[in-house]
Amino acid sequence: MSVGQREQYFFGHGKLLLSGEYFVLDGAHALALPTRLGQSLTVRYRKTFAPKLIWKSFDVEGHKWFEAEMELWQFNSINQETNETLEVLRKILQEARVLNPHFLREEVEVTVETKLDFPVDWGLGSSSSLIYNIAQWAYVSPFELAFRTLGGSGYDIACAQSLGPIMYQKKVEGPSWRQVNFNPAFASSIYFVSLGKKAYTSEALAYYKKAEIKDKERIINIISHLTDEIITAQTLGEFESLLLTHEKCVSDALQLQRMQDLYFSDYWGVVKSLGAWGGDFVLVTSDRGQAETASYFREKGFSNLIPYADLIGNYMTKPSPFYLPNSISNETLLQ
Repeated sequence: MSVGQREQYFFGHGKLLLSGEYFVLDGAHALALPTRLGQSLTVRYRKTFAPKLIWKSFDVEGHKWFEAEMELWQFNSINQETNETLEVLRKILQEARVLNPHFLREEVEVTVETKLDFPVDWGLGSSSSLIYNIAQWAYVSPFELAFRTLGGSGYDIACAQSLGPIMYQKKVEGPSWRQVNFNPAFASSIYFVSLGKKAYTSEALAYYKKAEIKDKERIINIISHLTDEIITAQTLGEFESLLLTHEKCVSDALQLQRMQDLYFSDYWGVVKSLGAWGGDFVLVTSDRGQAETASYFREKGFSNLIPYADLIGNYMTKPSPFYLPNSISNETLLQ
């Protein structure tokens, strides 16, 4: 990066995994949904005799939630005690340097500002969009950087750079994905609900690796077939039936309890986990109005009901927060 080029800007979309969870790690087809919301990264450079990296991270409301100053040799903190967030950032920057030895070698002061379009505690891909942005900045492979740091299947990295729903597959030779025409006529009957629990990739990976799964190849084939069918579902009833079959397949294979059985056993539609089970977001279907659907989940203690079209798009550009111009409020989410 030439110091003469004073500023750079990068943006990565967030993600939701509609199908293929867990088994995407072993090659199952997965339907992944890039979100309209994501994370930006802006880099500014200034000539100086004391090179360093100044990092500032801002949430959706514009509040600074993380700040650090680091030297550019090993990315160690300057006059600051280490913490988990700082160590994760150091690891990403160090691995980016391994992949590109020329990364951040100039005698400059570098200021980085990141901005999330969604709450920090929402599991929409704050880590994966950050890794994607840093990889773009460092001119390295975002997948290689992710596999060396975050781990996982890589579907979230594919989402970060995609303009609409994708079918993702992790193959032996590397990640493979293509954009699919998943824009169902019944999209107005699909919503997302935040459960207020953020799942961690490392924990999900550990659980899956320890699980004793019988006939794994058969299950992978079943889930791949279900994913292909979900993408082309023509009616809400067909879509719901496929989701239920998918949930039962994963539940039986991994001995995990469905979110619908745990929290919403009296719900009239389908509730499906997205990504690691027990994590932040679930997809819900409803053939009733939005107000009635929102009322049900509010009574259960879950106030964030988001229509499909508000979170997922097929023609994505860098958005302003779609319903949160100043702050997040349950009243706004439930309108």
